[in-house]
Amino acid sequence: MEFDTVWRELRDRGETLGPDEVLVTPGSERPFDCVTAETDRIVVEFVREGAERSLWRDQFQVLFDRLETDADGVSLTDLPAGVEPYVAVMSLSSRYGVDDAGGRFHRAGTSASAESPFRRPAWTARTSAERVRDDAVLLADALEREHVDDPRSVEPASLVDLYVLLSDVQHGADRLRRELGDLLLNYIGPDARLHGRFGSVHRTTRERRRLRDEEAVFDALDERGIPHSWVTGIDTEKLDVVIAVTDLEERAVYDVDEQVYVQKTAVEEGEKQSRLQGLMDRLAGVETEEAAELRADIRAIEDRIDAVVTAG
Repeated sequence: MEFDTVWRELRDRGETLGPDEVLVTPGSERPFDCVTAETDRIVVEFVREGAERSLWRDQFQVLFDRLETDADGVSLTDLPAGVEPYVAVMSLSSRYGVDDAGGRFHRAGTSASAESPFRRPAWTARTSAERVRDDAVLLADALEREHVDDPRSVEPASLVDLYVLLSDVQHGADRLRRELGDLLLNYIGPDARLHGRFGSVHRTTRERRRLRDEEAVFDALDERGIPHSWVTGIDTEKLDVVIAVTDLEERAVYDVDEQVYVQKTAVEEGEKQSRLQGLMDRLAGVETEEAAELRADIRAIEDRIDAVVTAG
């Protein structure tokens, strides 16, 4: 198969991406659409930035030639940012795939995935802020419907939904909190505070210790006349190996405390979409101030879910 054939395949498949689908770059997970496919380029638009970029035919051929001559392909973790969208688009071709470990992009073989791992439903390519907003709306609705003040009266299935939403909001909000915190450091100098409507923040410095290598530690002890035996002890990693290969029982050398807890194992994104659409439908006929505020919260995500719901 010559490059011209691959190029035609890429142009055709790029134009057949559904309205509810996007491609994401392998490393940075930036979602983008294929806008047009021309003779010498494929024009893409990055969804979050709203910026268009041309991916040139001759650059695709450079990548094609590399993959033809190198059976190992290219490492996805080492891709320059500018090459990532080229790889994502080339993954649409049946000629290429990603190995089972997800680490390399190469000519398709028995270990390659059948579908492009970079082709995603647009719903799953939301920004951190969009995910937190959507989950917060769903959580607010669930808390309104369920009698959480008396959790024992809530049906187990509803408890599961509440637990999953609380978990999603917690983790999503924490990721977003860290992103915003890193940004705030640019505005807050040492010993300075920054005030907002709901509170204040200030710069905090915390020391984290990391043990130096053994030789450096022992040299420091020797300089001060401290016996090595004062700091040497049982190596837990070595002890675990002994437990694994002998009849030494774990409880003979460890105090083991058992903790039972609930762990989230799955999230039904389709049900989230459906519920959000249902909320908007219910609010359409309600004319109250609270309903207007909630409509405003949901309106931003209505356009994203319309295409998904219409597609069935």
